[in-house]
Amino acid sequence: MIGESLRPAEGRFEGGTHYFPLRVYFEDTDVAGIVYYANYLRFMERARSDLLRALDVDQRATLEAGEGVYAVADVSIRYKRPAKLGDDLLIVTELKEIRAASVLIHQRVMRADELLTDALVTAAFLSLEGRPKRQPRAWVERFERLQGEV
Repeated sequence: MIGESLRPAEGRFEGGTHYFPLRVYFEDTDVAGIVYYANYLRFMERARSDLLRALDVDQRATLEAGEGVYAVADVSIRYKRPAKLGDDLLIVTELKEIRAASVLIHQRVMRADELLTDALVTAAFLSLEGRPKRQPRAWVERFERLQGEV
């Protein structure tokens, strides 16, 4: 059947590093064809979501079960160079620190070997009431195994 072999963009791991490819489309840019600054956050979110999916971390099931959800608690981002319409980008993600209720994540947006954006993201695991909560143990173990491969 037509389209059965087509899948959305998926990242892959090399050691403990996750690589997520994406292309810059018109909707991502401003009138000058340069990626709007907030869209880098969207790109990084997609990469983090793909990383979790690849690790079999089912955020949706955990949310629906009332156990909790990840939320970005802090972002430190530095824009080095602009991405442009039509660019092929690679989001490079590494887990830097695993805490009881959060994960510190280093993400870079690359165009070939050129660093465009560099960010540190803290993703906190929260109860449905919005309070910090210990991450599921199985998830922490997956993160630790991944971190050990760097």
